Amino acid sequence: MNSNFLVIDPEKDLVAIKAVSSLPRIKLLKELSKQSGMNVNDLAKMSGLPQSSVSAHLQVLEKAGLVRTEMQKARKGNQKICFAVYDELVVTFNPTRPALSSNLIEVSMPLGLYTNNAVTGPCGICSVHGIIGLLDVPETFIDPERMKTSLLWFTSGFVEYQFPNNAKLRGSSIEAIEIVMEVSSEVPGTLANWPSDIVLSINGTEIGVWTSPGDYGDRRGTYTPDWWKLKGSQYGMLKTWSVGPAGTFVDGHKISDVNTDDLALDAHRSIRLRVEVKAEGRHPGGINIFGRGFGNYDQDIILRLKTK
Repeated sequence: MNSNFLVIDPEKDLVAIKAVSSLPRIKLLKELSKQSGMNVNDLAKMSGLPQSSVSAHLQVLEKAGLVRTEMQKARKGNQKICFAVYDELVVTFNPTRPALSSNLIEVSMPLGLYTNNAVTGPCGICSVHGIIGLLDVPETFIDPERMKTSLLWFTSGFVEYQFPNNAKLRGSSIEAIEIVMEVSSEVPGTLANWPSDIVLSINGTEIGVWTSPGDYGDRRGTYTPDWWKLKGSQYGMLKTWSVGPAGTFVDGHKISDVNTDDLALDAHRSIRLRVEVKAEGRHPGGINIFGRGFGNYDQDIILRLKTK
């Protein structure tokens, strides 16, 4: 896939501008772009900065949405692993210009615009202003107010989205497809060690399983509104699923041999994305999907198409 880039409007994205206005933080971003998935100790060694300084700089970068972190098991307890969210940062004074790459098509899907669902409780949907419908009642997922959804959760089942196949409208063939969203497991309350097998399908073909480590509530999500209780799920992990000629990958790690030819993308005017937790799975730990206005990343579900 092409580089994952962020277009920065210097008049609006002041948090990002301030985050990269520091040579030590730029150095850390460069290290993470070279080797994704590093802990604080490794970053301190490679950057030549004190560990305390690295931790402070990472907090600034994470708040700006430029770095994301995950808790992973270590020899003694858990350790925080850091990832660069973007490969490139582009500062532009004309943010409405066309995409930087003519063969990269991006569509952002609002969280509540799912076209099909079948979920089991505990479950629910909410907007940035409050709960929609009734908690733990699957029928709420067909409430017309669902269009305002910024956070949804369920124990098992699926939600399905229908994206326009804009590559077909252009008369172009698709070389690779990428889905980006912020997700976590779902448990009553929160629990960092609560694995859940999340299955993605495209056009009816399962592309692979990714296991979410847990459900996070140790601190309020960067964009999570104040009315949302702290005991509820606060944020997730920003994960990138990509399918290309060589198979399917999550954040660069291969999870299956399913490739673009298996998805028959060029044969359909739309692209159906199903996000699922199977009750019979090895780790049926539910799912939270965070949209714009919730979690650590102010975005909905993003689909990118790389055309030939």
